[in-house]
Amino acid sequence: MDKEPMTNVGYEKITGELDFLKSKERPETVIELDEARQLGDLKENAEYHAAKDKLKLIDVQIAELGAIISKAVIIDPTTLPHTRVSFGSTIEIVDVNSDEEFKYSIVGGVESNADKGLISFNSPLAKQLLGKEEGDEIKATLPGGVKTFEILTIGYEELKI
Repeated sequence: MDKEPMTNVGYEKITGELDFLKSKERPETVIELDEARQLGDLKENAEYHAAKDKLKLIDVQIAELGAIISKAVIIDPTTLPHTRVSFGSTIEIVDVNSDEEFKYSIVGGVESNADKGLISFNSPLAKQLLGKEEGDEIKATLPGGVKTFEILTIGYEELKI
């Protein structure tokens, strides 16, 4: 079984979503389904079919989240030294050609959200940054082409997912 590293913040988010689906969303949808079933002819009952489809979707989400949680390995980035880029590091890099600066935190795959500056440790950029130090220059092969970055800072910041 493949293990899925994640921060405690990410784990809490996933378990919170699972708990919400199990304790609120699914029971409410079961009630909707029962109420729609009582309306009569199921062949032409749009409410029944909508509730049935919604319940299937919720069950799939519950199964997916359960699978993620079962593979989760919680890594506490505060215990890691951040003198080199590692899991949980927050880094500032600059594109040496455009002088555009970026700030990213390296997290688990299920936690990643590039719009919030959270990139997966498995992403092409993170893979090429791992193990590097401040001041290092890297040529990163990315989906948009090859870019050269310089690492400005490496540290740890509490995540806000």
